[in-house]
Amino acid sequence: MTRILVTGAAGFIGMHVAERLLARGEEVVGLDNLTPYYDVTLKEARLARLERISGFRFVRTDLADRAAMEGLFAAQRFDRVIHLAAQPGVRYSLTHPHEYIQSNIVGMLHVLEGCRHHGVAHLTYASSSSVYGSGTRMPFSVHEGVDHPMSLYAATKKSNELMAHTYSHLYDLPTTGLRFFTVYGPWGRPDMAPFIFTRAVLEGKPIDVFNHGKMRRDFTFVDDIAEGVVRTNDRVAEPDPAWDSANPDPATSRAPYRVYNIGSHEPVELMRFIEVIEACTGKRAVLNMRPAQPGDMEATFADVDDLVRDVGFRPSTKIEVGMERFVKWYREFYGV
Repeated sequence: MTRILVTGAAGFIGMHVAERLLARGEEVVGLDNLTPYYDVTLKEARLARLERISGFRFVRTDLADRAAMEGLFAAQRFDRVIHLAAQPGVRYSLTHPHEYIQSNIVGMLHVLEGCRHHGVAHLTYASSSSVYGSGTRMPFSVHEGVDHPMSLYAATKKSNELMAHTYSHLYDLPTTGLRFFTVYGPWGRPDMAPFIFTRAVLEGKPIDVFNHGKMRRDFTFVDDIAEGVVRTNDRVAEPDPAWDSANPDPATSRAPYRVYNIGSHEPVELMRFIEVIEACTGKRAVLNMRPAQPGDMEATFADVDDLVRDVGFRPSTKIEVGMERFVKWYREFYGV
C-alpha cells in the first residue's frame, strides 16, 4: 500500500483525486485548512464523503505553517505527494494579493522542502492554464514560453513550475506540473462560471456575461482531470535525454521534470455553454452583457498531445454530458 499526501483534499479536484486513489486501495492523507474563500459547508460535505472511505485520514493544516508542515512530513513518511491546495481565482487575486503569496508560493516551498528531506518518490502538483496569459497561439502548448501572466494568480502558478524545476535540478526530486483547463463537474466550486450560471438560471436571476460573451473556454470535466492526475502521478518524471540547452524545451529538462496540459481540447464559446445549461435545466437564461474584466483571458485551448503520448490518456467527456451530470448533482445537493 502506498501512502499518498493529497493537499487540498476538501477541495473540488482534491476530493475526486482522493476518491480514485482510495478506490484502488491506496492510503490517503488529506490535508486542507478549510479556508472560507467559498462556502465551507461544501468543503465539509466533500470531506465527510471521503471520511466514510477506509484508508483516508484528514489533517487540518495550513500550507504556510512551516513547523506544522515539517512535522507532518517527518511523521508520515509519504511515498508520493499530490499537491492541489492553492488560493484560487483570478479576480480575487486583484484584491487579496497577499493570500496568493502565502498559499501558493510559501505553501509550495514547504511542500517541496518536505518532499526533498523525506524521500518522496514523486511530486505531482497543480498548475493552471492561466499561465498562458496574453498568449494567442492556439492551442496552448507546454513547449511554448509563458512569461506574460495577466494576473497574480497566474504568476504564482508559473512560479510553482520554476520552483519545482529548481528542486528537480538541485535535489533530483521528480516533479510533474499539470496545467488544468477550466475544471467543472459535480461538487464544483461556487465561484466558477458553471456553478454561478447554473444557480442563476435555476433561480431565474440574471447572469453577468463578461466580454459580451466573446470568450472561449476549454471546459474539462472533473473525472477527466482526476484520471489525468492519478495517471501522471503513477508515471514518475524522468530527465529528457534529448534536452538541448541551446534550444531549451520549457516542458522538459535534464532534471526529472515534466509539465503537461490537461484539457478537453475542445474550446466552447461562452454563449454555447449557456445554451447547454439552458438545455440541462429546462430554463431560459437572463443575460446581463458586461465588458471584459482585468486579468481574464479571452480564450483557452489545450494541446494535450504530450499527455496522450506519455501518459496514454486524453480527456473525452463532452460538455453536454458533463453539464448534465453537474446539474443533476446540483439539484440533488441543494434540493432544487
